[in-house]
Amino acid sequence: MPHKSFFFFLVAPFFFSLFATGSYAAQPFANYVLDYTTPVDPQLQSSLEKIDATLLQKFHMTDADREIGLLDLNHSRLAMLHPDREEYAASVAKIGILLAYFVVHPDAATHLDPQTQHELGMMAKASNNEMASKFSHEIGLKKIQSIIDSYGFYDARHGGGLWMGRHYGGGTEVYRDPVGNNSHAVTVRQALRYFLLLEQDKLVSPAASAKMRDIFASPDIPFDDIKFVKGLKGRDVQIIRKWGTWNNWLHDCAVITGPGRHYILIGLTHHANGDDYLTALAPAVDDLMQEQK
Repeated sequence: MPHKSFFFFLVAPFFFSLFATGSYAAQPFANYVLDYTTPVDPQLQSSLEKIDATLLQKFHMTDADREIGLLDLNHSRLAMLHPDREEYAASVAKIGILLAYFVVHPDAATHLDPQTQHELGMMAKASNNEMASKFSHEIGLKKIQSIIDSYGFYDARHGGGLWMGRHYGGGTEVYRDPVGNNSHAVTVRQALRYFLLLEQDKLVSPAASAKMRDIFASPDIPFDDIKFVKGLKGRDVQIIRKWGTWNNWLHDCAVITGPGRHYILIGLTHHANGDDYLTALAPAVDDLMQEQK
């Protein structure tokens, strides 16, 4: 299956320092819990809805064409629109393969050979289908999904979530999710949770979370300048992100850090103008985060 999407990471030196020390565990968001009962912040919710309404009109989209989520990590404020409405994930589901690798190989957190780290970086940042298929075959699709499930990233009772049911690049082995019948799936809430737990050093272990961020960063692997990254070009921010593109399924999921702001932004779209919407969403939200810091 010809999926094509990429991770992008603009990482300043101080950001590498945070990765290395695991100091995120001491941040204000360290004990924040995002589940199905977590309330949104009324002011942030209203602001996000206003931004979204303007962009929907501008790009001739409707309420059915997108789902978005915003988590302000500095102040533990949440805003979401249709957080449990599942979309076909395109290559966003590759984040599940990366998580599963470190669960299956816990020693890799501190003893990962350079070649394997590069290959995982090719899968995670460059979204290389060959590398994704290599690791998903090694681990097994059912094992990967069982690990995803163990973190609560998929719940059929609440709209679905993160689903990794097919090897990238083709093949006949397919397991479709019970909610949307997708081979790969994602919801806003579960994408927010994945990156929140990564920032909290709670994916597998603090050491594994730090190594996963190293792999996402992979400074030796080129990145692509589209969607959120295109919209934030020229701003004083650092970004770690996973985007996905397949036909009109156009998504971006990012952790964005800059002076006075640190937040997670998720945008899932199913519309021909989805890329334009995401490109415009990012700077509008970044302006909001600077106003409300």
